[in-house]
Amino acid sequence: MTITTCVFDAYGTLFDVSAAARRAADADPALADIWQPLSEDWRRKQLEYSWLRAITGDHVPFREVTGNALDWAMERHGLTGDALRARLMDLYFVLDAYPEVPAMLDALLAKGLRAAILSNGSPDMLEAAVSSAGIGARLEAVLSVEDVGVFKPARSVYDLVGTRMGCAPEQVLFVSSNGWDAAGAAGYGFRTAWVNRAGLPMDRLAARPHHVLSDLTTISELC
Repeated sequence: MTITTCVFDAYGTLFDVSAAARRAADADPALADIWQPLSEDWRRKQLEYSWLRAITGDHVPFREVTGNALDWAMERHGLTGDALRARLMDLYFVLDAYPEVPAMLDALLAKGLRAAILSNGSPDMLEAAVSSAGIGARLEAVLSVEDVGVFKPARSVYDLVGTRMGCAPEQVLFVSSNGWDAAGAAGYGFRTAWVNRAGLPMDRLAARPHHVLSDLTTISELC
């Protein structure tokens, strides 16, 4: 079946999750030597907390998960202060999009393809990120797990695409920078592309992504 719809994970896929700590370090020399490990720990705990909450059923908005993960990362790196925490959280709402994103979305639209986001992010977080990046007009929908109350890779999250976009799984190319997410979506029935920017090994899971890319530039060629 022909691909009609491209659905993107948001954080780490369209939006650079390291941008918040990096931009904070630009304004605070004290962060110059630690912003990168701080960002890595923040992201790792954010994902771990989302998985654990999906397993236990203790769902909270991704905004809270993100704050909890930041608190852990700041403590690990000996950082304190409400002002710094607030600054980092504010910056997470306006993450930089990767540079190839606007042109890639334009290429999809030029081929008559539909584009959407499917994310763990809270609706207010996603709205802010999409607006800041200036890509809202290129997206048909921005779907949040808050509609089903569980984080990816729960199948009910991937169900949102068919429910909201009216397409069969075989008509969807799902794109994520998270190998586990791309694998989960492949197991669900989507065609999938893993954007492996860091050159990581393939996750050992029941399903595997159909394509592995180093960035988003060639997404339109897969449709």
